[in-house]
Amino acid sequence: MTTFKALAATAVLALAGPAWAQTPGVTDTEIKLGGAHDLSGIFAPFSVPAVAAANAYFDKVNAEGGIHGRKITYIVEDHGYQVPKAVQAANKLINRDEVFAMFLNLGTPHNIAMFQLMGPKGIPNVSPITAARQMIEPFEPWKFAGTSSYYDAILETVNYMSENEGTEKVCLMLLPTDFGKEIEAAVYQLRDEGKIEMGAEIAHKPDESDFTGALGKVKESGCDTIGMALGISQMINAIATARQLGMDQKILLSSAGFHTVVAKGLAQQGVMDGVYAGAGWQDLEARLGEPEVQEFVAAYKEATGEEYPGTGALLGHAGARIMVEALEAAGPDLTRESFIAAMEGLNFEDKVAGNTVTFSAEDHAGADEVFVSKIENGSWVLVDTIE
Repeated sequence: MTTFKALAATAVLALAGPAWAQTPGVTDTEIKLGGAHDLSGIFAPFSVPAVAAANAYFDKVNAEGGIHGRKITYIVEDHGYQVPKAVQAANKLINRDEVFAMFLNLGTPHNIAMFQLMGPKGIPNVSPITAARQMIEPFEPWKFAGTSSYYDAILETVNYMSENEGTEKVCLMLLPTDFGKEIEAAVYQLRDEGKIEMGAEIAHKPDESDFTGALGKVKESGCDTIGMALGISQMINAIATARQLGMDQKILLSSAGFHTVVAKGLAQQGVMDGVYAGAGWQDLEARLGEPEVQEFVAAYKEATGEEYPGTGALLGHAGARIMVEALEAAGPDLTRESFIAAMEGLNFEDKVAGNTVTFSAEDHAGADEVFVSKIENGSWVLVDTIE
C-alpha cells in the first residue's frame, strides 16, 4: 500500500510539473533547434555562412547563461539542395533528435516538402532561407518568414525598373521549381496588368553550366531585361556569358541573387553594372560605418576567422536574433504554444539586416519592406525602399 501511494504521489508531481517537461527539444538545461541546409550544393554560399553566423550568435547567448538557464543547441543536416535529402534530414531532426523548432531551413521546394513532417506536430518553422510566399501561405500558426516574399520584391523591383530604367519586355531563365515559379508568377502578374511584355521563358537544371543557347533565345525574343532564378554560380556564369556575347540586357534578380558573392563574382568577370535585385534586407557593405554593423562584422570575424560576413551570414544573424528574442519572451515555461505567442508579439529594428521586424497573430512575415538595389563597380547600392 505504501509503495502504491508513493508511486501515485510521484505521478501527481510529474503531471503538475512544468509544461516544458512534455515539450520535445526542451529540458531544464537545453533547447534543441534543427536546420536542413544546402552545405554542398548550388546555394551553399547562403547556408554555410548562415549556419556559422547563427552559431556565433547562439554561442554568445550560451556563454552569457543561455535563455532562462537553457543553452541553445543547433543541429544541422546537409541536403545539398536535393528535396529527398531534405525530407530525410527533417525526419532525422524531428523524429530522432526531437528538436523544438526548425530554423533557417534553406530552399523553397525543400521547406514545402518538410512541412509534411512539421505540420502535424505544429513544429515552428522560423526564418527559412527562402522568400517564397508558401513559407506563410496558407496561414498556419507554426509558419514564420523572416522577410518580404520573392513575389512582392519582384513586383516592386520590376515596377521600379519599368518606371526608371526603361524595362518593357522581360525574358526569364529559371529553375523549374517552386522557387522559379514564384519569380515567374510576379512577372506574369505585371504582364497581365499591361505594365510589361513577356518574351522567352527558359527552364534550367540545377547543374547546368552552359547558357549560350538560352541567351541566344533571349536575344531572339527582343527582351530588354532578363529575370533570373538560378543557383549562385549559375547566375554569375549566365550574366558574364551574356556580356561576353555582347548582350547589354538589364538583369533582374530576386533576393536569392542579392548576395555579396554575386556582386564580387561579377566584378571579377568585368561586369560592373546593369544588375538589379529586390530583397527584404539591405546589403552590408554600404553600411559598414554603422556601429551595429561594425560590431556584427567584428564578432563574425572573431568567431569564424573569415575576413568579411556576406549575405548568408547576415541572414543567419537576423534569424538567430529573432529566435532568441522569441525564446526570451516566451518565458521559463517554454512550450511551442508560448513560443508562437511570443513570436507574434515581436517588434524591433534590426540594424544589421537594415529592416524592421514585426510579427502579429495575423502577420507572420517579419519584415515587410522591399529594398531595390543595383550593382555599381562590384558592390550593391540601394536605389529605392518600398514600405
